[in-house]
Amino acid sequence: MALIVQKYGGTSVGSIEKIMAVAKKVIELSKKGDRLLVVLSAMAGQTDALINLSRQITEIPDPRELDVLMSTGEQVSISLFALAVKSLGYNCCSLLGFQASICTDQTYGKARIKQIYTDRIMEELEKNSIVTIAGFQGIDEGKNITTLGRGGSDTTAVALAAALKADVCEIYTDVEGVYSADPNLCANAKKLDKISYDEMLEFASLGAKVLDVRSVEFAKKFNVPIHVRSSFTENGGTMVVAESKEMEKILVSGVVSDKNEARITILKIPDKPGIAFAIFDPIFRANIVVDMIIQNTSADGITDLTFTVPKPDFQKTMGLVKDIAKKIGASDVIGDEDIAKVSIIGLGMRNHAGIAYKMFQTLAKENINISLISTSEIKISCIIKEKYTELAIRALHDSFGLGNEK
Repeated sequence: MALIVQKYGGTSVGSIEKIMAVAKKVIELSKKGDRLLVVLSAMAGQTDALINLSRQITEIPDPRELDVLMSTGEQVSISLFALAVKSLGYNCCSLLGFQASICTDQTYGKARIKQIYTDRIMEELEKNSIVTIAGFQGIDEGKNITTLGRGGSDTTAVALAAALKADVCEIYTDVEGVYSADPNLCANAKKLDKISYDEMLEFASLGAKVLDVRSVEFAKKFNVPIHVRSSFTENGGTMVVAESKEMEKILVSGVVSDKNEARITILKIPDKPGIAFAIFDPIFRANIVVDMIIQNTSADGITDLTFTVPKPDFQKTMGLVKDIAKKIGASDVIGDEDIAKVSIIGLGMRNHAGIAYKMFQTLAKENINISLISTSEIKISCIIKEKYTELAIRALHDSFGLGNEK
């Protein structure tokens, strides 16, 4: 008898009809003898609607109270789902984050899971009950409700699968799996049958919206197999698993883009010990994630430093950096929100030369200028003008032969 954790996103439970359809799908699997734990997101659009309500009162809502408000979306989903299952004659128990003992730190809006106590969940499963748990939420040491940030329901599901030692964690979404590129941009994008944890981490962190980064981190750490599937078909999806030797034969697995970044450059910084710390310490203390960092070679003790941050944090970061620039004696701070990051990803890059050359050559042929470059063992990322994003993705996808054969 398998223990299966399933997660359904907002579009999968976006109406009563869809909730009933999910309930029937889960019941059919339960009939086979498997134990089911179902994690749900809020109904599509609900979280944004709640945020908009708060902003009708204040532009900057109190973080604690905003988490209390936003967590209600998942409460609606799980209660409706439990009612649906029970209306069809089967046992079901809904649990909020605190009832499921999902313990987090105290970072409102971006809390991280520290521990899950599974006693209550196991009690319900042993009653042959389908258990549904609110994604995206937890409780901190002070008994305050916390939320995990956008995509947090993925993290809830994988963390529960790890804590319960589940056989598999199935993530149901509105796409059939992980593709070599966004199918909306590349008509011949290919669905990947398998992808490694490391590749999926890069896909998720570099702009692919299929899985939340933290959920993949949990999966890799605890070796939880993830099956990414569509809520609306019975087709097989993409398995996210530990890497194998056969995976390394593929040079590039996919191309992704991210339009959610902004670039900041600090000009003419004194090049001396402690300057980097002085610049980034206030930014990190503000819980702002810094991505790419490039520093020019020092000339006469003066240098420039460029880095990228999430676009929603751009104005806040600019304010911090302008204050820092005055203190360290920099000449100016300039920023640009009109950028995008395009990346190629593949385990095969570890052992093959010429991948970067081919990427740069492809972008040059399309007359696309590169302003920043960063690399790791299995990815190469370039910052370009946002208006060229789709062109770059299609050109790279074709250049590396990633699509389905016509």
